[in-house]
Amino acid sequence: MTATSALSLPRTTATAARVLRQLRHDPRTIALMILVPCVMLLLLRYVFDGSARTFDTIGASLLGIFPLITMFLVTSIATLRERTSGTLERLLAMPLGKGDLIAGYALAFGAVAVVQSALATGLAVWFLDLDVVGSPWLLLLVALLDALLGTALGLFVSAFAASEFQAVQFMPAVIFPQLLLCGLFTPRDAMHPVLEAVSDVLPMSYAVDGMNEVLHHADLTAAFLRDITIVAAVALLVLTLGAATLKRRSA
Repeated sequence: MTATSALSLPRTTATAARVLRQLRHDPRTIALMILVPCVMLLLLRYVFDGSARTFDTIGASLLGIFPLITMFLVTSIATLRERTSGTLERLLAMPLGKGDLIAGYALAFGAVAVVQSALATGLAVWFLDLDVVGSPWLLLLVALLDALLGTALGLFVSAFAASEFQAVQFMPAVIFPQLLLCGLFTPRDAMHPVLEAVSDVLPMSYAVDGMNEVLHHADLTAAFLRDITIVAAVALLVLTLGAATLKRRSA
């Protein structure tokens, strides 16, 4: 029996439930996804203990970057493990389409991302005194979209890795250039024009810009709406590409 092509809500939710059951028995992965961003923010706060303004400047940006990185790493390795173990091949031999599988993974890791983003945002705003002019709920929204983008990128790159080690190797290629060019270290308009142009097409740039909009503006701005729309659209596009490039097993 071949996999069906139409996306099905029951098959998608069943896939998501299976992934969540597997995660429940993997406390190290849960700790990596949920606790590591909080620990990193806590360390950052006390690294800049004598300069609260510095923490306010970069804390909001990292609130979006940390979830993106952790979800990318965990999702790429988890998906690859499914393929190398033969689980993916068995699943796709059932009435389960690639779209169902990708959507199920996105739904499962998205649920974890909600918890991760809520904890990190609550810690930063209410316990670490991150000074935010806008609504903390908007920070949470951007953090959640960033985590979903990390999930989408992880699902996509897992199709091109033959081992977990190769999946980790994709991080310098996919994440590090975005980290350097997103405006975290220097304003993007102060970079070399070529690098600024490259940064304009990288989704992490808009994730950081969205966080900064909330940091400095009390109301919704057109720039904020543009930023979150771009992040969401890229996540959806990458998920679609992930479904198209998904392989049954590693070569």
